Amino acid sequence: MSAIQPLAPKELAERLARGDDLVLLDVREPAELAVASIARPGVVAIPLGHLGRRHGELDPARPIVCICHHGMRSSHAAALLARAGFGSLFNLSGGIDRWSREVDSSVPRY
Repeated sequence: MSAIQPLAPKELAERLARGDDLVLLDVREPAELAVASIARPGVVAIPLGHLGRRHGELDPARPIVCICHHGMRSSHAAALLARAGFGSLFNLSGGIDRWSREVDSSVPRY
């Protein structure tokens, strides 16, 4: 099983600015996504409750950053993906809430 690495929002912003090839996997519910999200092309939205049967939609060869509201569901998502054999996994520390506070204040907090 792979190690899941925490990733601070500022570090994620730096990696995205560099053009690192990262999959941003948002595991929140559709209603939450409608309120706040990281505005980037290619963000994959799969609610945590569906991830077990839909993880085949993800490329296990690419690094995946799991995102939720505060970091708990995304931690569970990363663990699920690790058990499924995914290799390079990150959990966004503090979730979209911390992203809003530290990186992009235009993202609404809820």
